[in-house]
Amino acid sequence: MQSTNGTGHASLRPAGALVAAAALLLAMVGARSYPGGWNDASRLATVESLVDYQTWAIDRSVFAPLTSDKMFIGGRFYSDKSPVPALAMAGGYKLLQSFTGLTAREQPAVFCYAMTLATSGLAYVAAAWCLFQLAIALRLSRGDALLLAASLSLATIALPYTRHVNNHILLLGVVAALVLSLERLAQQIRSDGDAHGPLWPRLIWCGTLAGAGYTIDLGVGPVLLLATVGLVAYRCRSLASMAAFVVAAVPWLALHHVLNYAIGGTWTPASAAPQHFVWPGSPFNPSNMTGGWNHESLPRGMLYAVAMLLGKRGLVTHSLPLLLALPGFVLLWRRRSRHWPELLFATGLFGGTWLLYAAASNNYSGLCCSIRWFVPLLAPGYYVLAVLLAEHPRLRPDFLVLSAAGGLIGGLMWWHGPWHARTGAWLWPLVAAALAGWWWAAAKRRRVAIGPEISCPAAVAAKI
Repeated sequence: MQSTNGTGHASLRPAGALVAAAALLLAMVGARSYPGGWNDASRLATVESLVDYQTWAIDRSVFAPLTSDKMFIGGRFYSDKSPVPALAMAGGYKLLQSFTGLTAREQPAVFCYAMTLATSGLAYVAAAWCLFQLAIALRLSRGDALLLAASLSLATIALPYTRHVNNHILLLGVVAALVLSLERLAQQIRSDGDAHGPLWPRLIWCGTLAGAGYTIDLGVGPVLLLATVGLVAYRCRSLASMAAFVVAAVPWLALHHVLNYAIGGTWTPASAAPQHFVWPGSPFNPSNMTGGWNHESLPRGMLYAVAMLLGKRGLVTHSLPLLLALPGFVLLWRRRSRHWPELLFATGLFGGTWLLYAAASNNYSGLCCSIRWFVPLLAPGYYVLAVLLAEHPRLRPDFLVLSAAGGLIGGLMWWHGPWHARTGAWLWPLVAAALAGWWWAAAKRRRVAIGPEISCPAAVAAKI
C-alpha cells in the first residue's frame, strides 16, 4: 500500500509520468492523417470552416464531400455534431496556423493528424493518467494502479478511438477527470473538509468538468450532469457548495444552447430535428435517427438493450474487464463499501446512459467499433473495478485474465480503427477463452480458500 504523505506522492510521480508517456506514444503512433469516416470528416469540416471561412456552414470545406453527417438549414450544410468541441478545436487550429501558416485545404494530412492528436490523443492520455491517480487515491499499490491504467488503455474500446477525431473519447477524458475529482472531494469531506483546504476550488472544477461534459454529447451529457449534481448535493449538503458547483457548470450549458440555437434555430438538439435531414441523398430519416422510440415492440427494445452490452457489438464483449464490474458492484453494495455514494453515481451514469440510448436508438450507433456512445462509460466502469480491487484484492487474478483477453481484442480493434463495424470471427472465441480463464481463476481461488481447512485437521476440529 502506498503512503499518502508527500514522500509517497513524490515516489509515484515517475510511475504517473510513465503512464502518460506510454499513452501519448500509443496515441502518436495510432493517430491517422486522414478522415476515417463521416463522423470525423464532419467535425474537421466545421473546424476548417470556422477558422478559414468564418462560418459554421461547411459547404466550402475540403472535407464536406466526405461526410453525410450534416444538416441542411437555410440552404446551407452544417455539421450535425455538437458545436462547443468544434469551437475549442478551432481555437487550437487557429493557434497552430498562426505559428506555422498551416491550412487544412493545402495540408489536409498534417491538419488531420494534428487535430486527432490534440483531441482524441490527449483525451486518451488524460483518461489513463486519471485512472492511475484514482487507483492511488483509493490506496491501491503502484503495481495495481499501473495494471488498471494499462487495462483501460489496451483492453477496451478506448484504444481504437484514438485513431481519429471523435467526441466520444474526448468525453472519456472529461469523465475520467470528473470521477477522480469526485473521489478526492469525498476524501476531503471525510477528512473534515476545510481542515485540508477549502472545498470550493474542487467544486468549481467538478462543475466545470460536468458542464463541459454536457456540451460534448447530448446523450451522455445530461445524465452525467444530473448524476454529478446528486452526488455533490449528498456529499456537501450545503447551499454555498452547490452554488459554487452551479456557477461553474452553467456557462457551459448556456454556451452550448446559444450556439445550438444560432445554428439550428432550436433550443433542443439541432441534430434531433428530422427537418434538418431532408436533402437529396440523406441517409437519415425518422425511422433511423437517434432521439425517439423506434422499436417494433417492448420485447424487441429490451433485446436491443441487452445486445448493446453483451451482443456482437456490445460494450462489455469488446471491453472484457467490465465483466467483473457487473458482479463486483453487487458485492461492494452488499458489503456496504464506504464508497457507496460514488458507486451509486457510477452505476447511475452507466445505467442511465445505457437505458437512454437503448430507448432512443435502434442502429447500434451506426458504422463504428462496438457502441461509440458508450466509450465515456469506461470511466465509471473502471471506478467500480478500482474500488473492487482495493477492497477485494483476491479478485486480482480474475481481473488479469479478463484484461489479457481484452488486450487481444483491443489490439485487433485498434488495427481496424473506430469506424469499422463488422465483428471479426475472432471475437467470440476470445470471449469464450476469457470466460474459461475467468472460471479457472475463480475455481483456483475457491480451492485456495478451502485448502487449509482440508489439510489441517486441527482447524476443522476447532470449528466443530
